[in-house]
Amino acid sequence: MATRNHVVNPFEYLLKGLTWPFAGEHRRSDPAARAAARVTPQVRRIEAADLWDSLRKGLADFAAARDDVIFIVIIYPLAGLALATFASRYDLLPMIFPLLSGFALLGPVAAVGLYEVSRRRERGETVSWVNAVGVFRSPAIGSIVGMGLILVALFVLWLATAYEISLIAFANGPPATVDGFVRQVFATGEGRWMIGVGIGVGFLYAVAAFALSVVSFPLLLDRHVDLDVAIKTSLKVVAQNPTIMALWGLVVVAALVIGSLPALVGLIVVLPVLGHASWHLYRKAVAPT
Repeated sequence: MATRNHVVNPFEYLLKGLTWPFAGEHRRSDPAARAAARVTPQVRRIEAADLWDSLRKGLADFAAARDDVIFIVIIYPLAGLALATFASRYDLLPMIFPLLSGFALLGPVAAVGLYEVSRRRERGETVSWVNAVGVFRSPAIGSIVGMGLILVALFVLWLATAYEISLIAFANGPPATVDGFVRQVFATGEGRWMIGVGIGVGFLYAVAAFALSVVSFPLLLDRHVDLDVAIKTSLKVVAQNPTIMALWGLVVVAALVIGSLPALVGLIVVLPVLGHASWHLYRKAVAPT
């Protein structure tokens, strides 16, 4: 919890400055609301059992509202397929994997409506896709959009980095066919170098996106806190539960890989379950007010 004599470190100062434009209406409201928005919620330690319980509850939420949540998330795999098709038609074959893998960075943005569904079910309220879309009327929509833009920026930076890596690996120009691309990637030293470096760098981007957003979106939807406070809370959850959050990250990656086969169709089921489970994990990791 923040104190009156708290000294802001350079990271907090930069974070506060970057997120200021997306602060909520409480910036212009009474002092009590502003003070409440600056309080960092208490973070709790969680165990592996909490992950499995969150997944169980996520499955229950999906089963109870599957028609509505499938309608909400179907745009996500369709967008991924559109990106892959674009890359394959415009001599950007080396970018297909970075596009599809990096697209997972935007998963938490697509899951915001799912958090709202879980929140309403938790309260015993009526749930439909209309209620989920109502998240756009949330008082925290400015901060939610700001968090989404941060993830979009990470996605764009990852694509730019992956493109530079591919330029080095394919110095003589990218292959013109899928067969040629596969041979060049797996049968040459440059291709194997690209795989190793790409996976390593992509892992760093994934860790950054995960740490920044794992509880940020549900926290913003649930409470009136500033965006920088939500991000710091998310980072604190990861720092206090490194092993369990690493396990959760592996579960998410494995589920997304399985859901991507074939042709991203499985994501229509996997994404809602992970989104609902993320809400319940947030409930376990962040103490109530």
